[in-house]
Amino acid sequence: MSTLLAALACAVLAIAVHDLAVTHPPRRRRRAGAIRMLGALGRGAGRRLGAGDLAARLAAAGAPPGLTVADVLAVKAGAAVAGGLLAIPLTAAAPGRLGLAVALAAPAAGFLAPDVVLARRARLRAARLAREVADVLDLVRVAVAAGLDPGRALGDVGRRRGGLLGAELARAARRIELGVPREEALGRLAASCPLPEIAALGAAIGRADRHGAPLGPALESLAAEARAERARRLREEAARAAPQIQLVVALLLVPAVMLLVGAALVEALVPPV
Repeated sequence: MSTLLAALACAVLAIAVHDLAVTHPPRRRRRAGAIRMLGALGRGAGRRLGAGDLAARLAAAGAPPGLTVADVLAVKAGAAVAGGLLAIPLTAAAPGRLGLAVALAAPAAGFLAPDVVLARRARLRAARLAREVADVLDLVRVAVAAGLDPGRALGDVGRRRGGLLGAELARAARRIELGVPREEALGRLAASCPLPEIAALGAAIGRADRHGAPLGPALESLAAEARAERARRLREEAARAAPQIQLVVALLLVPAVMLLVGAALVEALVPPV
């Protein structure tokens, strides 16, 4: 239990540091300096680690350009080393077996903290993309129906619509303009925007390129499905919010009303001095 608590504390600390860095832009230089320091600390050990699906998770989290899988592995190794170094004084001061638990949990938590940050960032980013995808698909459908090539339609919609998904569409269109094969550019778009609707958009454009299938009906169907999915998620969020609202009413409003009633009764029953 103590090992689990120590690991959770380190993970929560990493998330809190990330949120503070995002909330306060002037501190980004300090964050970048700390990340570079951790990367330099774990560069040698990071080369020996397996990447696994880290590239996909990095793309889904919207990593900045220039940040590679090797950099993240180096940061993970450096965070583990830093956690081990920080655990030395805590291990000496902890009583009994708790010191051993801290010594084991701190490096593990440091190693896993970047994964926690990436997963949280990818989850928040996917939620933002899901809110935009239906409108973007409708705009792409209108642009294609107006006679634009799909690649140019993606670029125009991305530049005019804006937002997170719009920026990703504009980036994919620039890759196509620079000579990247459309299939590869759409694959990278699906990796950076891991939504079923974006994958289906790439598949529909691929079918249109290969077989000449009309793209408009497919885009209209995708937009309708995206709106239905968004409505379903909103209903689920509302259903989950109802018990929370009832809990607030039961724990805060009802006792407050009872206190007011009690105060009125006390004033009525106690004779004035």
